[in-house]
Amino acid sequence: MSTKNIDGIQLRNMIISGANNLENNKGTVNALNVFPVPDGDTGTNMSLTMQLAVKEIMAVRNIEVQSVAAAAANGSLMGARGNSGVILSQIWRGFAKALKNQKSMDVKVLANALMEGSNTAYKAIMKPTEGTILTVIRETAEYAVKVSENFENSVLFLEEIIEKANSVLGRTKEMLQVLKNAGVVDAGGKGLIYIFEGMYHLLKTGEIIQLKAVTESEAEERPVFREEKIEFGYCTEFFIKGRELRPEKFREEIMPMGDSLLVVGDEKLLKVHIHTNNPGGVLELAITHGELSKIKIDNMREQHNELLFRDGNKSSEAAEEAPKPLEKYGTIAVAMGEGISDIFRDLGANEIIEGGQTMNPSTEDILNSVNKINAETVYIFPNNSNIILAANQAKSMADKNVIVAATKSIPQGISALMALNHDKSIEENNMKIDKAIASVKSGLVTYAVRNSSYDGIDIEEGNVLGMVEGKISGVGDDILEVSRKVLDEMIDGDSSLISIYYGSNVTEEEALKLKEEIEELYSDCEIELHFGGQPLYYYILSVE
Repeated sequence: MSTKNIDGIQLRNMIISGANNLENNKGTVNALNVFPVPDGDTGTNMSLTMQLAVKEIMAVRNIEVQSVAAAAANGSLMGARGNSGVILSQIWRGFAKALKNQKSMDVKVLANALMEGSNTAYKAIMKPTEGTILTVIRETAEYAVKVSENFENSVLFLEEIIEKANSVLGRTKEMLQVLKNAGVVDAGGKGLIYIFEGMYHLLKTGEIIQLKAVTESEAEERPVFREEKIEFGYCTEFFIKGRELRPEKFREEIMPMGDSLLVVGDEKLLKVHIHTNNPGGVLELAITHGELSKIKIDNMREQHNELLFRDGNKSSEAAEEAPKPLEKYGTIAVAMGEGISDIFRDLGANEIIEGGQTMNPSTEDILNSVNKINAETVYIFPNNSNIILAANQAKSMADKNVIVAATKSIPQGISALMALNHDKSIEENNMKIDKAIASVKSGLVTYAVRNSSYDGIDIEEGNVLGMVEGKISGVGDDILEVSRKVLDEMIDGDSSLISIYYGSNVTEEEALKLKEEIEELYSDCEIELHFGGQPLYYYILSVE
């Protein structure tokens, strides 16, 4: 195996090995949560993102470095989950950009690709935070470019930059106070190093790191691509070459023919990805715009790559229904818990995406929901700070006007959705939504998953934890007592409404008892009690 130039097959296997190594160690990454609460999901998000990249590269037929990198970028883009997954997808995007037209790569090309990955990731984040995965990729890439002149052997080069990456990771807890308080390094940076180490293992030994055997309960959490009921059975991809191509126009034309739609490029070259039941019809329409190349059609139901065209398959399923009138606004809410999902539906949300802590929806999940809504403007309510980046990534890929409301909690999402007025302009609604978000205080009551010390507070595994606006506000052994502490911190002289959403591990009687105690303590406030059904959190609390 070459140790100087890396070819397409090696890069493909390196990425698979890196993804497997991350999957095997995602529990370690998840445990690097700043707070000892049961919602550490950085490792899971990054692993799911990498699994979609692997799925995409496994379908590549032209095994060159450029095509493998492009597939990894496309797969991770669509599969990106959580902030860490979105940043990782942007690293792959820049990596692929640097490898355009490369059939293989030497040490210098690899270093430049890492640098472009870092640059692209930084550009994608409005306010980059140092002490995170961004710092790890940037300092590692800068070092890689600096020392690349000294190396010809790619194995020794990767060894050197992984050592650098670990050094940078160790310093992250000195860069961010929250990491220092918790005594942990950055989880995203650790996940990135697991990917690097898996890639290095392949290059050094020629062997892909295999997925570890897992218990039955662990297997339920492992990312696999199960054959579920598939509405559109053919994954269809191709390029269109032309002179005056219009991505937006072509997206609009083929949108009714399937889902998971992606059209990217410029006036000379478009890349198209769509799940459809009529690949022939899609290609017939595409060829009217320009010359087609690199056509790939996968039968997702049968799990094999085979070109299937049937005589007379002329979009019989696509369109006997007359198009419905375009609505002014459509809405998407991310929610976890039967009761909370029902509340958003009752408030008029067109689409509910199941997700939240520990289960962040992917860019593709969000984009699919956007595409389902027949409206001029679609508002997305992420309701979790770790979903906002993926929502914005979906926004950048959508062919309609999408607005991502900066809702970081369920209470903010409910208040923001209620503020939306379908008779008002976008500008007026944006102001109303921002005002609604600012007027809500959010609190959580959950439990500790490990012993910890945070901001001088000693926390033991199993303790009840109260949090207000992302900060620990109470620790104890009694759920009611901690819930009262949380509300006491949230309520001030202007408070008039307290909303309590009780979770799947709380009985209605227990929730009613809390409501009664709160009514006695805060008689000037109106108290609302709702079944949320959310996992992990005994209560989600809201004060307005």
